[in-house]
Amino acid sequence: FQNEINEVPFFDVQLPYELALKIFQYLGKAELGRCAQVSRTWKILAEDEVLWYRLCQEEGYLLDMSISDHSCWKLALKDCRAREHMLKTNWKNRVGAVSQLRYEPGRVLCDVHCCDGVLMAGYTSGEVRLWDTRTWDYTAPVLAAVAAPGGAGAPPHVSFVRINSSLAVAAYEDGTVSVWSLLLGQEPIHHFQHNQHIQALALAPGGSAVATASGFQVKVESPDDKGFWQTPATFEIQKLVNFLNLVPDVTGSPVAVAAAEDIVYLLKAEDPGRVLHSVYGQPVTCLDVTAHEAAFGIKTFGWLLNEPNQILLYNLETNQCVTKVGSSIGDFSCVNLHSSPPNMLVAGNKDRRVRVFDLRRGEAACSVYGHQLGVSAVQMDEWKLVSGGEEGLVCVWDQRMATKLWEMHARHPVRLVWFNSHSLITANIPEEKNPRGSSITEDDPSLHRKYRGVIHCYEFSVEQLAGDSVLPICRSSYHGLAGYSYNIGLAVPYDSI
Repeated sequence: FQNEINEVPFFDVQLPYELALKIFQYLGKAELGRCAQVSRTWKILAEDEVLWYRLCQEEGYLLDMSISDHSCWKLALKDCRAREHMLKTNWKNRVGAVSQLRYEPGRVLCDVHCCDGVLMAGYTSGEVRLWDTRTWDYTAPVLAAVAAPGGAGAPPHVSFVRINSSLAVAAYEDGTVSVWSLLLGQEPIHHFQHNQHIQALALAPGGSAVATASGFQVKVESPDDKGFWQTPATFEIQKLVNFLNLVPDVTGSPVAVAAAEDIVYLLKAEDPGRVLHSVYGQPVTCLDVTAHEAAFGIKTFGWLLNEPNQILLYNLETNQCVTKVGSSIGDFSCVNLHSSPPNMLVAGNKDRRVRVFDLRRGEAACSVYGHQLGVSAVQMDEWKLVSGGEEGLVCVWDQRMATKLWEMHARHPVRLVWFNSHSLITANIPEEKNPRGSSITEDDPSLHRKYRGVIHCYEFSVEQLAGDSVLPICRSSYHGLAGYSYNIGLAVPYDSI
């Protein structure tokens, strides 16, 4: 019938179908629904796939699909909105499934990093594992390390791990750095050595550049067009680096931002000595970088009473300070700029408060208080906050109401908070890497298990009452060794699901 429509009755005139469709493109969902009740012709026009495909794209759903991928875009938009409402309700009411990602034969958890649901964890045993939380069974392959010369001695502890969509990088206590490709397998594709302890490690979010800080030197490694790794830049700085980030989405040679005590450097190959910020007696306490801006917290001392602790936002293109936000007695311990909504910034403080700043107004839009010790990790989106504290508390907040929705507690400080629309990943990493008794009972990982750290994964897209969901007890394979499994064992052998 739609192909037979040549003219659409439009009040007292007859319009061509294409022109009437142009007019209907300015209407929203409610207006299209009302127009569909006028007549049969208007109903066909108001339910045209072009209109609902445009509405679906404008609301941010199914952006990677073309108009021919769905037969009914009105129904697709309805399903997307229903799923979003269900996820928001599950987030608020803590409905879903929670799993602990433990690696029992390993030792103490050292560092954790996450990218799009793929988790990388390093342990004191020197092993590095990948956890893919996007799969139902949470597979965790071990990334092979470079063999020590002569094969003598215990493997060194893992200091830092970083992961992006294509690479995984681990730095060890002895100054070695290994790089793996997530596409090529579990053997490292690159390996290099520092003479001193590595203080910071950075991996470009969308690229292949790796930056390390050891002593007074910052080294950048990246592959060339043929895949051969090289060192495009090495920077000598005056002080020891505390924080290091690579600027994402940079064309050409990599650009790094390094905070060394009270100096913030913008490290470019063509301008290696550029100082972005330097005020004597104001050390940097946290750092985060986006493609065009850098945000970092500064700490003042008692003789500078007129300048409280603040967060400075610098433009990386003009090297100028854009705004200063915050006026706190405590030190800003963490800041998140890269995953915050536009013109927003969230920061955690040692005064146990989480603050959301509106960068356009230069003031705090929201301030919540609920931790017992300082805040160690934060992330936000349009309506919620997730914060982790030094006491091991993870809190989920409603940003607009400034109220706590729920909380979870573990033993060790929270060092990682990452979430998307349907999942939340937190990591509690202990400060002490050698818990008491581990040297005596080296072969018994069950003893002092509570001192080893834990990774939690919350999945809010799982319906709590789903009868066909697989229980966590049945997720292990029948052929797997059960020597280090401390879950409830099944009396009857079961098949691999």
